[in-house]
Parts: sequence; structure tokens; C-alpha cells
Amino acid sequence: METNAILGPVAALALWSMVMWVWMYATRIPAMSRAKIDAATMVGGTGKNLDDVLPPHVQWKAHNYNHLMEQPTVFYAVAIALAVGGMGGGLNAQLAWAYVGLRIIHSLIQVTVNRVMWRFAVFALASLALLALCVHAFIGFVLH
Repeated sequence: METNAILGPVAALALWSMVMWVWMYATRIPAMSRAKIDAATMVGGTGKNLDDVLPPHVQWKAHNYNHLMEQPTVFYAVAIALAVGGMGGGLNAQLAWAYVGLRIIHSLIQVTVNRVMWRFAVFALASLALLALCVHAFIGFVLH
């Protein structure tokens, strides 16, 4: 069994995060220009400040990018721990691919139609896959 197989989903989610980063700026910069926002004169603030200024469909990309910097950090940590511990193949690799696939679906829902219940259902399924990875890591590292 290939114990580093779990690193494929790690690389895939990292790349997807960068795709969302590009998509965010490809929509946000033109929207800021249309809203006559001069970024060169802006001081302080966060991207959240733009929620009241830019159209929601533009901000959805930024919100999703932020979401990809939140829970997936747990995924990265547990996946790398499983790989280092020789447990990154088989079912754990499959669960990791499921997590990544579901997070990509979550992104696509959020940045297009942004139906909250659809997002929630996909997020919950992804979270269950992540929970299984965390339990497997706990069993493998703590109980053995």
C-alpha cells in the first residue's frame, strides 16, 4: 500500500485554493474599479469591509477563499501526519479524496448559486470525511 497516496489530495486542495484565489481577484479587482474604489488610498480594513460595497456574487469568491483557509488546515495537518506515520494509503487516501472533492463542490456551489442548504449538506459530508481521518489518526498514533 502506498502510504504517501494521501499527499495527492493535499496537493489538489492546495491547488484548488490557488484557483479560488485567482478567481477571487479576477472578479474583485474589476468590481472595485466599477465601484470607483481606489485601493492605493485604502488604509486598514479587511476584505470583509467590501461586503457593503461590492456585489454579493463578487464577494462570494472571497468568502469561499477564506473558508478554504479555515477547516482545511485541519485536513492538511492530519493528512500529513497520516502520511508521515505510514497511514496515508488505502481508506485514508480515499477519505482524503472524498474530502477534497466535496470541498471543491462546496466552493462551486458557494461561488455560483450560493444556496446555503446545498452548501451545508456538502460541507457536512466533507466534515464527516475529515472526522474519519482525524479518528483514524488518533487511533493510529494514540491508541497503538
